[in-house]
Amino acid sequence: METVTSKYVGRTEYSAAWEEQKRFFNALLDAKRNGGGQAEQVLLFVEHPHVYTLGKSGHASNRGGDITYHGLGQLVGYPILDLERLGTNLKDYIWTVEESVIRTIAEYGIAGGRLAGATGVWIEGDSPRARKICAIGVKASRYVTMHGFALNVTTDLRYFSYINPCGFVDKGVTSIEKETGMRPTLEEVARKFAAHFGQLLRCEVR
Repeated sequence: METVTSKYVGRTEYSAAWEEQKRFFNALLDAKRNGGGQAEQVLLFVEHPHVYTLGKSGHASNRGGDITYHGLGQLVGYPILDLERLGTNLKDYIWTVEESVIRTIAEYGIAGGRLAGATGVWIEGDSPRARKICAIGVKASRYVTMHGFALNVTTDLRYFSYINPCGFVDKGVTSIEKETGMRPTLEEVARKFAAHFGQLLRCEVR
């Protein structure tokens, strides 16, 4: 059974987390190039100070889906994994990330689901009241993943009003706190996610 190391880092600048991701990502790629050595697979959990990130094809004048918000009260997970070692493919992996979030928020009494044509986890996705609770964006090279998901736990949702989250101008955003009134710690939510993630991927998360 493959092992994934869960690391709750806590509040971290986006640039610092990016460098940490690249370190693990490059180590996994190097291991594959050199015959499949067992470089460490990790699941990093962080909380970023308020930041907007612009995708490679994005433009500062475009408030659409190429702009992403991260901020306090949002659990950001960066799984850096070799999908071949885990016996899965990219499509199934993204499904697994979504499903892990769905099962995590279910522990707080929230019924999450998917929306056709869009990644992420939504509440009442097939209704006019559709609202997004978790954004997902994954990058992969040679089946090694980086980036991941951003789950709104106690996020100040006003920051989303300055952009069109993921390009959907007619849909809202929400959080665990907004849906339930509860304010769980990010570390608690991270532990729940890691447990579901390991079970679904059939790996040991420790």
